[in-house]
Amino acid sequence: MSESGSQPQREDGDTIKRNTAFALASQLATAGFTAILTIFLVRYLGPEDYGVFALALGVASLVFLPSDFGISQSTARFVAEHRGEESRIASVMADGLKLKLGLSGLLCLALFALAGPISNAYDTPEMVWPLRGVALAVFGQGIVGFYRTAFEALGRVSLTLRLIASESAVEAGASIGLVLLGAGVTGAAFGRAIGYAFGSLFAFVLVARTVNRSAISLRGSPSGRIRAIARYAGALLIIDAVFAALTQIDILLIGAILGTTAVGIFQAPSKLITFLHYPGLALSAGVSPRLSRGGGGPNVGAFQTGIRYLIILQAALVVPLIVWAGPIVDIVLGSGFSESADVLRALAPYIFLFGLAPLVSVGVNYLGEARRRLPIAIVALIVNFIVSIILLNRIGVVGSAIGADAAYLIYVPAHFWICKRLIGLSIRPIALTFARSMVCAGAMAAVMVGFGTENLTLLDWFAGSLTGAATYCVCLLLTGEVRRTELMSIRRALAARMS
Repeated sequence: MSESGSQPQREDGDTIKRNTAFALASQLATAGFTAILTIFLVRYLGPEDYGVFALALGVASLVFLPSDFGISQSTARFVAEHRGEESRIASVMADGLKLKLGLSGLLCLALFALAGPISNAYDTPEMVWPLRGVALAVFGQGIVGFYRTAFEALGRVSLTLRLIASESAVEAGASIGLVLLGAGVTGAAFGRAIGYAFGSLFAFVLVARTVNRSAISLRGSPSGRIRAIARYAGALLIIDAVFAALTQIDILLIGAILGTTAVGIFQAPSKLITFLHYPGLALSAGVSPRLSRGGGGPNVGAFQTGIRYLIILQAALVVPLIVWAGPIVDIVLGSGFSESADVLRALAPYIFLFGLAPLVSVGVNYLGEARRRLPIAIVALIVNFIVSIILLNRIGVVGSAIGADAAYLIYVPAHFWICKRLIGLSIRPIALTFARSMVCAGAMAAVMVGFGTENLTLLDWFAGSLTGAATYCVCLLLTGEVRRTELMSIRRALAARMS
């Protein structure tokens, strides 16, 4: 990636390229374990029991982002502004940790205590203990997330890889083991809690070794940043609460209107496509902290290049999900989830836009302008709610997928516009990239349709995937979106890395 802009190529910590690579590796690691665990739970528990588990996760997810109170991202903003000043960073992280433990602990404890009434409200009494297990997991997940964000701000995403890979492995192993021992949905929930408990302890060890022990101290700190962190976290808290509702409103509405089986039909494909969002998360980890106003100022060049790469990549990723949704669902989830194929197709716009969302939204946070995000998140939530309510009663579970599409058609472009105004992005090159990528995606889809859309053989899978990808790449060259000089540059970089 080009790192041209107002900042030098290398700062304290790793380069943007290395951080992006480590972030992608961490996402792929957790994606692998998530896919294995999801497939196991879907097939072992079945649509009804998996629906209970998915509903418990949906309810807990409403608590997860607000339980952070915006503290993780707020702390990361100030860490990024003091990069290279070890003592200042340690004191800022210690102040953030105090806020995090106190406020997050209270909210997770409340969820644990209210598991019974919440389960009764959904007329699903068997969800009580799974919800309590997930409540414990949310607390540990918050600690892991706090340090994961801090590592990104430090430019040390290599630590994130070690942390996330270890936590994911323990979570998958514990969950599968408990379910096989007969604990069912409750075992899956408490396996998740065990994984994040291990991750929290490991995060403390990494921070103590990387920064110093004072960074995890709960004693008094001379930084005086508690109030500053809390003030900026206040705006992020509201945004996170709205975003939590935005990401989980579909599951909650489906559970209330259509039941837990429909929740499983909707959530299973949503969980399996999580890895398609990882390139955006990886680029955000490498690029977004460089938009901090501290030091040399925002790195506009890296940000614009990141947007371009994501558009090209996401356009290619959604094509197989539209053309081969049926075979993908049949092979991965089984015949009991045949309705999920329609959900997967309908989610294509959401998948494309969600890949761009981390870079533009987290970029606004590091620019110190999180308050501008609030009206966007509220409008997107309202649109999602209205569209889903109307369509769920008319066309079933696919209606919520369309609601998610509508919400992100507002959420992502609006955040991009804020970035444009704050750092002076040029729209024309990005608009051209989008148009060319859509043309190339259409050509790729036409080729893949030629190999069939149902009952694919092994040869169809292999030849269709290879031919479709080749068509997309050739089309990028023909439209001028990718130039031969870029390909040669990538080839030289890979050769140098291999040697």
